[in-house]
Amino acid sequence: MMLVLTVMLAVLALGGAGLVFAGNSGASKKRMASVSGGPVVVVSGRNSPDSTQRRKNVTALLKDLEKQQAEQKKRVTLRRRLDWAGLDIEPRSYWMLSATAALIAVAVCIFTHQSLIATFLIALPVGLGLPRWILSFLKGRREKAFTAEFANAIDVIVRSVKSGLPTNEALKIVAREIPDPVGKEFNTLTEGLKVGVTLEQGLKKMFENMPTAEVSFFGIVMTIQQKSGGNLSEALSNLAFVLRDRKRLQGKIRAMSSEAKASAMIIGSLPPVVMGLVWMTSPQYIDLLFTERMGNIMLACCVLWMSIGILVMRKMISFKH
Repeated sequence: MMLVLTVMLAVLALGGAGLVFAGNSGASKKRMASVSGGPVVVVSGRNSPDSTQRRKNVTALLKDLEKQQAEQKKRVTLRRRLDWAGLDIEPRSYWMLSATAALIAVAVCIFTHQSLIATFLIALPVGLGLPRWILSFLKGRREKAFTAEFANAIDVIVRSVKSGLPTNEALKIVAREIPDPVGKEFNTLTEGLKVGVTLEQGLKKMFENMPTAEVSFFGIVMTIQQKSGGNLSEALSNLAFVLRDRKRLQGKIRAMSSEAKASAMIIGSLPPVVMGLVWMTSPQYIDLLFTERMGNIMLACCVLWMSIGILVMRKMISFKH
C-alpha cells in the first residue's frame, strides 16, 4: 500500500511540474496582463519590436542620405567647383581669368602668324579646358590632404568621447588641433552648431564642401548614432580602421598601376614632344600643318585621335576601390 501511494504521489508531482513549466500560455498571459494592467508581449533578441523599428529607421535614413548625395552630384555649379578647389573667388572672376587666358593664346597665335583654324583650336582649349583642369587638379590635391588627416581627426573624437567630453567639444578640439583643410571644415561645422544648425545639416554641408567617401561615411555614422543611439566611440573607431584600410588599398593600387601609368604618360606625350622638336629644328617642314588647309584638317584629326587614345588609356589604368 505504501508503494502504491508513493507511486501516485510521484506521478502527481511530475504532472504538476509539467503544468508549471509548460502551463497554459493563454491563461498565463491573461493573468500577467491583469496584474500589469495591459497586454504583455515577451519578445527577445533580434526580433524584438525595438530592434526591428531601429533597423527600419536606419534603413530609411541610409536611403534618404543616398538620395540626397545623388541629388548633390547632379547639380554641380561653378560656385561649388570653386569651393571644392579651395578658391575664394567669384564665378565672374573665374570667367574673366578664362577669357584672359584665351586672349593671350589668340595674341600668341597672331604674333606667330597662325591660321584662323589653328588659332581657334588653340584658344578654345586654353580658355575653357585649362581652367577646368586647374580646378580639378586643386580639388584632387585638397581632397588628398583632407583624407590624409581625416582618420587622425576621428581618433581625436574617439579619445575625447571616451574621456567623457560631449560630442560638440570633441568637434571643437578637432577644429582647433588638426591642420587645414580638416580643421577648416570642422570649424565651419562647429560654428554652424553654435548658431542653431543641427548636426545632420552641418554634416550635409561638410559633404557638400568635401564630397569624398570618407566624409559620407562619417556623416552616416554620426547621423545614425544621433537618431538611433549606440556606442559612438566604438562606431568611430571602426570607421577610422576602415579609412586606414582604404588608404593602404589606395597605396597598393598606385604601386601596382605605376608601370602602366608611366607607359601611358610616355606614349601620350611622345607625339607632342616629337612635334615640338621638329618645329625647333626644321620649322619650314612642319609649318604646312598650320598654313595649308589640308594640314589644318590633318592636325585637327590628330588632336581628336590623340584625345580619344588618352581617354582610353586613362580608363584602362583607373581602378575603382
